[in-house]
Amino acid sequence: MSSPTHTISGNATLREAAALLLDHDVGSAVVVDDAGRLDGILTATDFVTVVADGTGDYDPATSVATAMSTDVVTATINDTVEAAADLMIDSDHYHLPVVDADGVVVGVITSHDLTAYVSTVRTPSPPSRGTQ
Repeated sequence: MSSPTHTISGNATLREAAALLLDHDVGSAVVVDDAGRLDGILTATDFVTVVADGTGDYDPATSVATAMSTDVVTATINDTVEAAADLMIDSDHYHLPVVDADGVVVGVITSHDLTAYVSTVRTPSPPSRGTQ
């Protein structure tokens, strides 16, 4: 799980969100309310959709709330790695916010996090050339 989580308000602008993603080299920002509860998520894919869609009047001053995804699938702090991976596969999402019992975001599990986890747990298959 990646923590601290990079969060942003729904009232922030797309310019501010883009700067956050670039400054921290991340692919998403979790959109939260003033209490830290999940409102949505803004991903690099959302930015591509905004540009490709072309139906809206989007500019860098547009609010994050206008472009964010609201169909967010979440994990809880008690979910196993396997359960989180299954959620990501079933929902076709690459970013899975982790929330506590009050809905407060405590982290994000990304496809990168899962790849890093698997690489430390299992021997590559097939084994790398140097180990044959």
